[in-house]
Amino acid sequence: METIKLILVDDHPVVREGLAGMLAGQPDFDVVATATDGSEAVRLDAEHTPDVILMDLRMPGMDGVTAIGEIKGKRPSANILVLTTYDSDADILRAIEAGATGYLLKDTPREELYRAIRAAANGESVLAPAVAARLMTRMRAPAEENLSAREIEVLQLVAKGASNREIGKELHISTATVKTHLIHIFNKLGVDDRTAAVTVALERQIITLNR
Repeated sequence: METIKLILVDDHPVVREGLAGMLAGQPDFDVVATATDGSEAVRLDAEHTPDVILMDLRMPGMDGVTAIGEIKGKRPSANILVLTTYDSDADILRAIEAGATGYLLKDTPREELYRAIRAAANGESVLAPAVAARLMTRMRAPAEENLSAREIEVLQLVAKGASNREIGKELHISTATVKTHLIHIFNKLGVDDRTAAVTVALERQIITLNR
């Protein structure tokens, strides 16, 4: 079994210890370090290169969003899963724009958290349902707009089954940028997921499967 190396970042000792204890019960999880703030997280990421970082947002000193930006700047392949109590539009958008792989709330059931960590380790985007709903409402355009050339390129690769990481590599852009393009595509097409976006785009002949 392949082990997923984790770093936990939270300024509350009880939260760090509770998470570490809970995750230790999963045979494929290995908590290699814990951090109390963003600057420590940046240092520990460089030292351990974990598969997934669980990042709180609001901490004294360097906050989570700043840390996400610094880590992604130094290691673009880093998978950072926000785990926080805050679900405001501003917090969500700032974290996603900084490069977070996913955004979960601390009341997420443990089994869902386990699944999210495993998905994040594969570079897959993970959003809590409430967060996804807020993000889509916030970003949804008032009317359908034409897709840009870059958005069509992204959607064409989605139709071929490419992951966000594969799309980023193909187009020489970060996975965070891919996620931003997908959000805009969903808004413009009036859909909520990748499959629906591809279906609508094929129906409207925006993309084809033989390109």
